[in-house]
Amino acid sequence: MLGYGGELLAGGPTTPLLWLLTGAGLGTLSALWVYARRRFLRVRLTPAELWQGTECLPLDRVAGLDETEAPFGTRVLGGGLSAPRRYAEVALRLDDDSVVVAWARDGRALREALRAVLRERA
Repeated sequence: MLGYGGELLAGGPTTPLLWLLTGAGLGTLSALWVYARRRFLRVRLTPAELWQGTECLPLDRVAGLDETEAPFGTRVLGGGLSAPRRYAEVALRLDDDSVVVAWARDGRALREALRAVLRERA
């Protein structure tokens, strides 16, 4: 809109179709970006499961929270190689004694919510 307005004010030839296509292209890219962030950075905790991105972990597999930092190379929930940038990591010990990394923007809140759900379950 601003580009087309600038062309009108300059008094030269205007290209409304080009500006319309540019706006539609940028709008489509923005919509795809929002969709991807909502899908792959989703964190949802229910009494039965923990969703991290597109991966679901049943909470009956979680033996407890690991208070220490997870060792390098530990599997990250959600399918990534590491936790997303600016997200806190929370180490979870599973029933087979393996450790996985959960993540959230507010790691302390996720840790407290997991403790509450695990306490309720026990």
